[in-house]
Amino acid sequence: MSMASEFRDFAMRGNVVDLAVGVIIGGAFGKIVGALVDKVMMPPLGLLLGGIDFADKKLVLSQAVMEADKIVKPEVAIGYGEFINTMIQFIIVAWALFLVIKAMNRMKKKEEAAPAAPPPTPEDIALLREIRDLLKK
Repeated sequence: MSMASEFRDFAMRGNVVDLAVGVIIGGAFGKIVGALVDKVMMPPLGLLLGGIDFADKKLVLSQAVMEADKIVKPEVAIGYGEFINTMIQFIIVAWALFLVIKAMNRMKKKEEAAPAAPPPTPEDIALLREIRDLLKK
């Protein structure tokens, strides 16, 4: 088996394709959650907390040094507001995944509770039973 065909077989396996789809959808979902948190949830939360915008919150360790409108030494700061926003995004994503998995488990339990129809008898077994019944007569 050539290296190219072996790679093609590996790349086209169901799990790899499913994983790729999951990563792409996860990335898109991450953008949606980011916009939800940054543009929808954080402004009212900041308003409730007295006009605080978490994204701009930082602890400045060293001020920027400028000479003649040029930055000689950039500002050194810890951006804890971005961290707070990221944590809120994580909580929202975790909650959404929890709800999706909970719904999937509920659907799976319903499937398990309903008795499955017995599989049809294979043709060779049915033929053997017919022969057996004819021999008994």
